[in-house]
Amino acid sequence: KRKGRSKKWKEILRFPHISQCDELRKGLEKDYSSLCEKQPIGRLLFRQFCETRPELLRCIRFLDIVTDYELFPDEKRKEMGEEVIRQFFSTESPDYLPEISQTHISQCLENLQKSPCKDLFSSCVQPLHEYLSRGPFTDYLGSMYFDRFLQWKYLERQSVTKDTFRQYRILGKGGFGEVCACQVRATGKMYACKKLEKKRIKKRKGEAMALNEKQILEKVNSRFVVSLAYAYETKDALCLVLTIMNGGDLKFHIYNMGNPGFDDERVIFYAAEICCGLQHLHQEGIVYRDLKPENILLDDDGHIRISDLGLAIKIPEGETIRGRVGTVGYMAPEVINNERYTFSPDWWGLGCLVFEMIEGQSPFRARKERVKREEVEKRVREEQELYSDKFSEDTKAICKALLAKDPKQRLGCGESGAAEVKQHPFFRTINFKRLEAGVMKPSFVPDPRAVYCKDVLDIEQFSTVKGVNLDQTDNDFYAKFATGSVSIPWQNEMIETECFKDLNVFGPNGMRSPDLDWKQLPEPPKRSLLQRLFRRHVRPALSHLGSVGSGAAQTPRHFGTTVGSSPLHG
Repeated sequence: KRKGRSKKWKEILRFPHISQCDELRKGLEKDYSSLCEKQPIGRLLFRQFCETRPELLRCIRFLDIVTDYELFPDEKRKEMGEEVIRQFFSTESPDYLPEISQTHISQCLENLQKSPCKDLFSSCVQPLHEYLSRGPFTDYLGSMYFDRFLQWKYLERQSVTKDTFRQYRILGKGGFGEVCACQVRATGKMYACKKLEKKRIKKRKGEAMALNEKQILEKVNSRFVVSLAYAYETKDALCLVLTIMNGGDLKFHIYNMGNPGFDDERVIFYAAEICCGLQHLHQEGIVYRDLKPENILLDDDGHIRISDLGLAIKIPEGETIRGRVGTVGYMAPEVINNERYTFSPDWWGLGCLVFEMIEGQSPFRARKERVKREEVEKRVREEQELYSDKFSEDTKAICKALLAKDPKQRLGCGESGAAEVKQHPFFRTINFKRLEAGVMKPSFVPDPRAVYCKDVLDIEQFSTVKGVNLDQTDNDFYAKFATGSVSIPWQNEMIETECFKDLNVFGPNGMRSPDLDWKQLPEPPKRSLLQRLFRRHVRPALSHLGSVGSGAAQTPRHFGTTVGSSPLHG
């Protein structure tokens, strides 16, 4: 876990004294859900606070056990449900929770007898959070645990530059520049750095597209979509620091690893993870619009993430959009026809992807077939895709449902959206709660020694951009782009690399450490040797010069002798 940290990592992540966090305290919205549930470090510190009070510790234990219950295999759930009820709903139990009403308890008992479903206790979780968000949350805001949270926020908001990272080999290329591996010096965590060359963006009028991708990536927090952790600028480029995905893309795996295509188990697993990724995007009001094998990347463990959100767009609530964007052969009929839509093109894209993973070619274009765009679009609009004997009944059924030409008839386009897709018999082997918690293991795990991509020497070099000059309006755009760390990924990085565990230390016996103690204000920072030398010798010399009319002419002489002689005296 500690591999790759700089020797100076503690210095880089040194907490400020709590007195330096006052502005931050005033500016932070005091919202329970954001501070105690969504932000990973905030969640951990609120829990540490709750552990100091038995009545709150009971609540935390209950919330944890409900999460475990939801992830339990179906056959063992009834037994565990009974144990939860005995421990927390019985008045004789030391862990009895008076905050949960008798109505909720009776409802849980009744439902447990009928069928121990995954959501059995979800009606009890809400009242418990409501209780915690009142008095306990107010007390937390006055505690040393919240003060420590402010110190972490202070570190999170430090400026980010190219010196925050070590740069490594080129991984590939994006539309505006190279993508290379990089490592955060303080924590040792590896990322992919997507460089957008400033002059190339300006020449191709790509500002809106680049900013749109950055702002969409910032909004999405899903284990099935590539995360943005940092956005910064250098003299020549804007840089997006993203989840590193070392396992290659699905296109490489479909076509370069033996016979084209995958077995059903692998197809179902990837399709389920893509379905969750699309659901998370759609919940944020974002339509992706570019689902194709090369945009689905594998990580070291064999899980997938949707990448390259350059064509994604946020749809204003209750509205529809139009736009002929996407990749030929994967664009839905309504996109080709320039009709209005919301999320329907993504479910069409999932149909194309499932088809290609099974068949080893896309539904409307044979592998390496030389065919005009108009012909492919005509096939998409008018022709029925053909199914070989590689397709099982369920696989054929889901592809037909997702590739319905009319979006009104298409699976996923009804009221319940992704939930409708997840209920299809094709996914009968998937426990989505376990999948979303990262508990289900992929059947294929990439070999850490293999390189699942083209040879680096095959990656074409970008040519130099000529005849483009950058001015003040460009700088205004860069300021919107280079916003530093992104909260949730940054906090997760601190936890995963164990920097949180190593640094989150308080004083003895539950007391405040010196950096949290309001009575012990920080000492002024130590001056460097040069500053000390200057302070010791130059100031008297300069004040002496101030009284002499021709001081300016004498300054260099005094300056030279003072600095020159000081090491001998010191």
